[in-house]
Amino acid sequence: MSFGLTFDKLLIIGIIAVFLLGPERLPYYASQLARLVKSLRTMANGARDRMREEMGPDFDDIDWKKLDPRQYDPRRIIREALLDDEEPAPVVKPARESAYAQRQRYLAEGKPAPFDAEST
Repeated sequence: MSFGLTFDKLLIIGIIAVFLLGPERLPYYASQLARLVKSLRTMANGARDRMREEMGPDFDDIDWKKLDPRQYDPRRIIREALLDDEEPAPVVKPARESAYAQRQRYLAEGKPAPFDAEST
């Protein structure tokens, strides 16, 4: 994961760190950061190995992209759950013409606009 950090941004962060920490404390904090990164990497590798042990040989066969939550589309999931694969896709009817558009069409044709006596 890069978190959107480019080399330029890392360089700026490093320069700011030099000014804030000073040259005396910078090596100590750099070594602490290296230890932290190393321990996080070790924990991640340990978790992956433990998962591989518990899941067995099926671990390598899993398509992890299918489990990505960014792929989640509730409309697709509901459609697949409600419709059989053998049925054709539902036909979407065009939207009804608005009352304003109907009135404009009637006026353009020279007809009086529709009137609903019960609405008043």
